[in-house]
Amino acid sequence: MSTKLVIDPVTRIEGHGKVTVHLDDNNNVVDAHLHVVEFRGFEKLVQGHPFWEAPMLMQRICGICFVSHHLCGAKALDDMVGVGLKSGIDVTPTAEKIRRLGHYAQMLQSHATAYFYLIVPEMLFGMDAAPEQRNVLGLIEANPELVKRVVMLRKWGQEVIKAVFGRRMHGISSVPGGVNKNLSVAECQRFLKGEEGLPSVDEVIEYAQEGVQLFYDFHEQNRVQVDSFANVSALSMSLVDADGNVDYYHGKLRIIDDDKNVVQEFDYHDYLDHFSEAVEEWSYMKFPFLKALGRERGSVRVGPLGRLNVTNSLSTPLAQEALERFHAYTNGKANNMTLHTNWARAIEILHAAELIKELLNDPDLQKEQLLLTPADNAWTGEGVGVVEAPRGTLLHHYRADQEGDITFANLVVATTQNNQVMNRTVRSVAEDYLGGQGEVTEGMMNAIEVGIRAYDPCLSCATHALGQMPLIVSVHDTEGHVINERVR
Repeated sequence: MSTKLVIDPVTRIEGHGKVTVHLDDNNNVVDAHLHVVEFRGFEKLVQGHPFWEAPMLMQRICGICFVSHHLCGAKALDDMVGVGLKSGIDVTPTAEKIRRLGHYAQMLQSHATAYFYLIVPEMLFGMDAAPEQRNVLGLIEANPELVKRVVMLRKWGQEVIKAVFGRRMHGISSVPGGVNKNLSVAECQRFLKGEEGLPSVDEVIEYAQEGVQLFYDFHEQNRVQVDSFANVSALSMSLVDADGNVDYYHGKLRIIDDDKNVVQEFDYHDYLDHFSEAVEEWSYMKFPFLKALGRERGSVRVGPLGRLNVTNSLSTPLAQEALERFHAYTNGKANNMTLHTNWARAIEILHAAELIKELLNDPDLQKEQLLLTPADNAWTGEGVGVVEAPRGTLLHHYRADQEGDITFANLVVATTQNNQVMNRTVRSVAEDYLGGQGEVTEGMMNAIEVGIRAYDPCLSCATHALGQMPLIVSVHDTEGHVINERVR
C-alpha cells in the first residue's frame, strides 16, 4: 500500500508550513512538497495609508528581519520623493552609513540566531538525536560557555540596532530622503570598547570567528554527509557593486549559473521586466523565475549561499580569508550543497561584525547632514527598494496617488525567491532518507526539516499570514490516505 507522510509543523523556522511526502507501494518517493499554509494581507492592508507610513507598517510583517523591511521601504520612498539611485541624487553619506550600520547589525544578530540556536544543535548532536537534546537547551547543557558567548553576540547586535533605530524591534530611523538621527562618539565608543554586560567589537569578532571554526570542525568530521545532503542546483542571485562583489544595501542584481557565468544583470527597478511568478494550489507562496529561462531553469537561490556564490571577494580581511577557503572548496564553481549554507552564514556573521567595526570608527556617523529635501517637482509617486536581507534579496515596490496615499504595494521576499530550490531540497532529502525504507523514523523525518532550516525561511514574510500557522509533515499513499503524520 502506498504512503503519505506529513510533517506539521516544520519547526525552528519563522512562520508555519508543512511538508508532505508521497510514497508508492515500495516506499519510493513519488513526490514531496513544502506547503506554506498561512496567508497574510500586508500588501492590501497598506493601501490607502500615507506613503510615508510604509516603512513603519511593513516592518511589522516580521519580528526577525524588520530592519530589512524598514530599509527596503525607505529606499522605495526615496525613489518616490525624487531622492535615490533612480534619480541620481542619493542620500547623504551620513544617512547611508547610519542605514548600513543598522542593516549590518541585523545581519549579525539574525544570522547568529539561526546559526547557533536553530542549526548548531543538530551539528553537534546529529539530526537523528533525541528531540529533547537537539535544541538550545541541549546546547546549554553540553557547552554553556559557547551559549554565553552567543547570547552576548546577539545582545551586542540588538544593542546596535537599538542605538540606530531607537528600539530593539520595530524602531524608526529612515525617513524619505535620509534618516532622523546620527550617532554620537560616545554611542560608538560603547560598542567599540564594550562595557559591563556588553562585549567590545573585537570580542564580537572573536565570537564570530569561533562560529566559522565550529563549521570547519563539524565539516571535517562529517564531510560525506554534509557534502551529499541535498546537493541541488539553482541559479544564484545577489545585489552587487560595480566590481561584482556583494553589496547588502545598494547595487544591481546579478544572477550567475553553476559555472559562475553571469546569466543576467540588471537595475532592480526593472525587476518586472525580468521575473514572473508561478502558483500552485497546494501553497500560498509563489514561485518566482526568470522569464527568459522559464520556471525550472530560471529559479534562483538567494541568501548566504547565493551571495557567496555570486561575489568575487568580501571587503574585510577575516571574512575574505574565509571566503577564499569557501571558494577553493568547489574549485571556483558555484556551491549547491545545501548544508554549506551554514558555512556561508557563519562567514557573513564575521563579515557583518567587521563591517560594523569599520563604520563605528567612521566620523561621518557624527555629521549633521541627515536629510536631503527634494525639489517641489521631484515627486514621482512610485518607488522600488531592494536590500540583501539576512535570508536573501528583498524587494518592496510601492505606488501612491497625488495625495500621497498608497495605491499599490508588492513585496518579493527572499524565502519566496528560494521556494523552488527549497522544494527541490525537500524532494532530494526525502528520496535519500525516506525512499525505500521499511520504517520511517523520527530522525528521518527531521532530516527534511534540517534541509528547510538551512534556508532559515521566513514564511510569515513570504506569504503576506492570517491565523495560526503550524508545521506539518505528512506521508500519503497513492490513494491520498495519510499513513504517517507529525504535527508541531
